[in-house]
Amino acid sequence: MRRIDLTKAQAARSSTIRDINRQIVLNYIRDREPISRADIARVTEMQRSTVSNIVEGLKSDGLIEEIGAGVSTGGRRPTLLRLRAAGATAIGIDITPSSTTVATSDLVGRVLEREDVPNSMRPDEMAARIIECVSDFADRDRYATIAGVGVSLPGLVDPDTGRAVYIPYFKWRDWAIAEEIERATGLKAVVDNDANAAALAELWFGRPEVSDSRDFILALVAEGIGTGIVIDGQIYRGERGAAGEFGHMIVGPHAPVACSCGNLDCWEAFSSERAAVARYLRNAGLEDDGAESARACFREVVERALGGEQAAIDALTETAHYLGIGISNLIVGLSPAAVVVSGHITRAWPLIAPSLEETIQRSIRRGLPSARIVASTLSEPTLLGAISLVLSRKFGLAEV
Repeated sequence: MRRIDLTKAQAARSSTIRDINRQIVLNYIRDREPISRADIARVTEMQRSTVSNIVEGLKSDGLIEEIGAGVSTGGRRPTLLRLRAAGATAIGIDITPSSTTVATSDLVGRVLEREDVPNSMRPDEMAARIIECVSDFADRDRYATIAGVGVSLPGLVDPDTGRAVYIPYFKWRDWAIAEEIERATGLKAVVDNDANAAALAELWFGRPEVSDSRDFILALVAEGIGTGIVIDGQIYRGERGAAGEFGHMIVGPHAPVACSCGNLDCWEAFSSERAAVARYLRNAGLEDDGAESARACFREVVERALGGEQAAIDALTETAHYLGIGISNLIVGLSPAAVVVSGHITRAWPLIAPSLEETIQRSIRRGLPSARIVASTLSEPTLLGAISLVLSRKFGLAEV
């Protein structure tokens, strides 16, 4: 039984119960649409009058809509309900070292509009560019249904304050991006680490064996390595959002690139996209060619591997080996039901899965439970994660 945190506990009021019932009805409609009021009452064991009142409120708020009559089971044909897809509900901002994307999404997570924003190494200039784009999207919101803005950042973030504590690539510290967005646009802003956001997207949009799991870990392979931890269906963030910094655990000496912290023995230094590119350049005999090195990027390495180039295949399988070492440590320590590998590396899953799984299975002690190792099916996990930061508050599915 979970112990109640008395520092945060509040006595339940009638409004609390109404809010919980409202979230239950809204989530049943999302998960099982189209669905009738009678079916909701039956599966939730609520009074039909209670369900009807909640449904009318959700319709008034523009969250759901009636789409016609269903099949009769002996009486009147039931009226079916679904989420209302028209109009934008969320704005997601995905900031990465290489690019920044701002997009609007409807209530079911479909991207409606998107715009690429040029990166700047100056946080004030970056904020101004983002706010201009968000304001443009908000001005075009003729339904006035945008509920908020979600921001995904590649570094240490404190979600409680909405501040970026430290973003290694940009060297940004104590960046109050949520406050700046809210002050300029009037929209509520939620900020989180990119791996946490991607893990939330898996809960929201992921394959059923992941989204239905109560405990899983997401390993995001990008410029660095990030991990999002889901325990009992909730993102685990730790004190000031600092949980999940497993990219800095030591896995061996003499990595092909330096970690963002400067060390050569971190998991990130062995398993990131940058590490894979460095291995490819070494394998292809291009490590001293500055021009070739500048052109080589991880996506190109993946495409060359899929095209059969052995230097690229070897680079990815060696990277997968070290990725597996880190994942095996997480499995031994946390015993999740599943581990989701996310990022562009999953495009080469048939090539890397054998090396990854062999390393993991060899390191798990006999008799201890392992975990399902699956590739993410999300093409833009951190952008969808930014959107999920808003939608999850709307549906009350996770603490964000």
